[in-house]
Formats: sequence, C-alpha cells, structure tokens
Amino acid sequence: MADDIAATQAASEDEQRLHELGYAQELMRRMSGFSNFAVSFTIISILSGCLTLYYFGMSEGGPAIIVWGWPIVGIMTLFVGLAMAEVCSSFPTAGGLYYWAAKLAPRNGAAWSWFTGWFNFLGQVAVTAGIDFGAAVFINFLFSLWFNFDTTTRWHTIVIYAAVLLLHGLLNQFGIRLVALLNDVSVWWHIFGVLIIVGAMIFGLKAGAHHASAKYVFTDLENLSGFHIGWWYILPVGLLMAQYTFTGYDASAHMTEETHNASRSGPRGIVMSILISLVAGWVLLIGVTFAIQKGNYANEALAGTAAPGQIWIDSVGRTGAELLLLVAIGAQLFCGMSSITANSRMIYAFSRDGALPGSKFWHVVNKRTRTPTNAIWLAAGGALILGLPYLWNTAAYGAVTSIATIGLYVAYVSPTFLRLRRGESFKRGPWHLGRWSYVVGWIAVVWVVIIFFLFMLPQFGPIGYATFNYACIAVAVVIGYAGIYWLVSARNWFTGPKVQGTAAELAAIERELSA
Repeated sequence: MADDIAATQAASEDEQRLHELGYAQELMRRMSGFSNFAVSFTIISILSGCLTLYYFGMSEGGPAIIVWGWPIVGIMTLFVGLAMAEVCSSFPTAGGLYYWAAKLAPRNGAAWSWFTGWFNFLGQVAVTAGIDFGAAVFINFLFSLWFNFDTTTRWHTIVIYAAVLLLHGLLNQFGIRLVALLNDVSVWWHIFGVLIIVGAMIFGLKAGAHHASAKYVFTDLENLSGFHIGWWYILPVGLLMAQYTFTGYDASAHMTEETHNASRSGPRGIVMSILISLVAGWVLLIGVTFAIQKGNYANEALAGTAAPGQIWIDSVGRTGAELLLLVAIGAQLFCGMSSITANSRMIYAFSRDGALPGSKFWHVVNKRTRTPTNAIWLAAGGALILGLPYLWNTAAYGAVTSIATIGLYVAYVSPTFLRLRRGESFKRGPWHLGRWSYVVGWIAVVWVVIIFFLFMLPQFGPIGYATFNYACIAVAVVIGYAGIYWLVSARNWFTGPKVQGTAAELAAIERELSA
C-alpha cells in the first residue's frame, strides 16, 4: 500500500511539473528509472557502434587509437552528459534539447530552439540510419557464411536494411509494451554479450591462432587511410569510432514524459549509460584487439563494417564467429529499436510545437497505445533515405556516422552553452552539479567545438568521389534549409515551445486520450 501511494504521488508530481512546462500528459507514463537508463544504454550500444566502426579505428591509427581513444573520448563525453543531465533535471520534457535551448536563451529563444531542434532531428535520424545499416551489414556477413551471400552486392544490404527498419517501426507501433521489456533485456544482453565475446577471444582461439602482444595492442600505430600527412592528423580523425558510439544518450531526456520521477531518473539515465558504456566498451575493445591476427591485419580491416566478423573467423573459427555475430546482431537490433523509440519522441515533441513541415500529422498520438505512431514512421523513413546513397557510394556509411555525431553533439551542447550564459539565474532541478557546473559545462562546450570541425575533415585518401566525407555537405544542407526556412517563414510564426493550454485545457486533452 505504501509503495502504491508513493508511486501515485510521484506520478502526480511528474504530471504537475509537465503541466508547469506547458504540456498535457499525452504519452503513457510507464517507465521506471531503470527502463529510462536502459533506452540510452541500448542506443549507445557498445556492441553496435564499437563493432560497426571498428574498421575505422583499424584504418585511422590502429590498435593504439582503438584502445586509448575510447577512454579519452569517454571521459570527455561524460562531461557533456553531466552538463546535459543538469539541464534535463530542470526541464523533464520529451522535447529535450530544443525545449531547453528556448527556455535558457537570454534572447532570441525561438531561433536557438529552432536550430537546436533541427540539428537534433538530423542527428537522431542519422544515428538510427547508422545503427540499423550497421546491423544490416553484419546480417549480410552472417548470411554470406550461412547461404553464401555476396557481401559486395550492395542492394542485398539495402534490402536487409529496409527490412530491419520495417521491423523496428512495427515493434514501436504495435508492441510498445514489448519494446519496454526488450529495452530492459537489452541491458543484460549487452553486458553478457561483452563477456561472451571477450571470453571467446581469451579462451577460444582456434589452432594456429595467437594473441597479439600487449605492446602491440597498446602502442601499435597503423595507417590504412590513404593519407600520408602525419599522426597529428590521422589519430584525431580516428576518434570518430569512439565518439560515434557515445551518442544517443539524449534518449533519457526524450523519454522523460513517459518516466516516473522524471527530474531525477532522466539525468541518472544519461550519466549512468555513459559510465557503464565507458567501462564495458573498453573491456570489449581490448578483448577484440588482442585477437587481431597481425598477418591478416589488412584483410581484416578491408572487411569494412564487418571487420570484427573477419577477426572472429581468423581467431576462433567459422562456427565461433557465427555465434559471436549472432550476439552482436541481437544487440544491434535492440539498439535500432530503441533509437526509433527515442527519435519518434523527439519528432513528436518538435511537431507538437509546429516546427516540422506537416507537424499536425507527425504529432498524432495513437489513442490505444498512447504512442506517436506517425512520428515512428518518419523516423524509419528518414533513416532509410539516408542509407540509400550506399547503392552508389560505399563512403556513405562513414558519412552517416559523422553526420550523426556532429548533428547530435551540436544539439547536446547548445543548451549547456546557454545555461552557462544564464549564470546564477538558472533554476536548478533536484539533480545538479553544484559548484562544478561551470567547469564541467565549459569543458563540454570546448570539446564539441573541436569534434564539430574534426569529423568533417577528409577521412580517406586520395580524396575523390568514392572517399569524400559527405558530412560537411549534409551539415551545410541542414543549416541552409533550416536557415532559409527560418528567414523566409518560420521566424514569423515559430515562437519556440508552445503552451498547450490552461490547466483545464490540459486536463481536457488528457481526458480525451483516456476515453
């Protein structure tokens, strides 16, 4: 009885705070603090990002950048996450970053909100594309072992990619309770998956295979980028593998309208997902790197996104590799499912405030499931479009990961920058950093400025059609589109997050959905 009363009070406080922020409780508040953390941890997915971009680390610095780049990037990401978490505690709403920007900007709040939201939208769609496309490549590689599929036939991968997106869209539309359960399961799948993969790398080597030396794993440098500029350029670019993996933890913010005790659970979800991923991911990367067969290094790296699969074949044999691929693919499917969940909530909230073309359509909430059904399919459809250029250019996947990283981190740090400008006038929530707010915040801002430019640089040479980093074009298109749209039209009607109505009107919206 006491637990029921406490849960009711928490729900009442959450709804009251949401009303204060201007919104009705349209989505069903059914997530625990653990489930909120599970969504972000699943989207970070060390078994997705670490593995699908492992080839990138092998090419842009080798074992040393793979092993040491991870903790460096992880610690800097923790600063970004801590600063975000503090703001999340003050404004626990599905809009997340763009809502925060509007409320924290001392002036021109609507413009800050507009551009933050569009960068967040770009990053969310791109990270969904990166996750599910990576899963499609791994599935195609597994099918090549089972059914002799040709991994060089690009339309095979695109068909699998479309099927994965369709699966994730259907799960989010019709199986929301199953999605919530699978998010919780995903945490343990990732943890035990890392242990299984690392255990196989330690104890399961096939006859004739060998472990690399510790000196090789922690100090060896490799450059397969095609550039001969110097390590001062190659090594920083190689950090993309780690930084791309550490994305998506804004999901905890976007899910706050569905989470109990949101002003505490949301911030904790952000921070804990980064911390646990930092530790588990480092163990995974060290384990896989010890299994590299030095004589096969170039062949393993040239396997591209499926490089870990080739490493596993060389180190533990075909049967062992098939089992490890199933572990990785399972995690990647969990990850893509959660990414569409979070992405759809951001689209729902951005449309609720009229910022997307066709906002009335994208904002529709299914009365039966209390989920933003139309937003789910925009998330999936947008990701599919981003993946289609792979049919003509294999450089597309690398560009998508850069786009996701740049788009999301610009959106992540904009509210932090505005919060720093507010100084002591910022009203802290129950979860905050105290006197460390400014140090943590400025470190986060400087780091994001660095990676914004870093990941738009050329990654492979010689620079040409097949090697060009198209991230700079995608970012320019979004800035151009959002900027022109703002100047020509939106500045005349977009005022930032809207208040849905008075207390009575909010209650009426909630009654209609519950009817």
